[in-house]
Amino acid sequence: MKTYKSKIDWWFGILFFYPIFLGITSIVEGKWIGFIYFSFIIGVIIFISKTTNYRIEGNELTVKCLWIINDRIEISKIRKIEKSNSILSSPALSLDRIAVYYNKYDEVYISPKEKQDFIDALLEINPTIEV
Repeated sequence: MKTYKSKIDWWFGILFFYPIFLGITSIVEGKWIGFIYFSFIIGVIIFISKTTNYRIEGNELTVKCLWIINDRIEISKIRKIEKSNSILSSPALSLDRIAVYYNKYDEVYISPKEKQDFIDALLEINPTIEV
């Protein structure tokens, strides 16, 4: 079993800049709600970054993001992998993504930090994957 963490881009931090700014401003003004808000946002950032990963175990690829996404894909059914910069919603914290096509019409966009190592691990299990 090998687990790959998601790559994290700068834009991920930008999404939380304004809420963090509001939280810090409230703390400076002496409002406790700001501290609670700030702590919550930081907790969400950490939770998302720690729970987004891709695991290869046997003939199965598990794509996990929070408790919302927990897809299991048979590696033998993966047809194609290609580089993508799609902005579609996906379990990826970076726009430096790869598209994984499996079954007949299914696809998922992911962003493993060690992209080439991830692709090599999939090819080792299923050498018929088109890259």
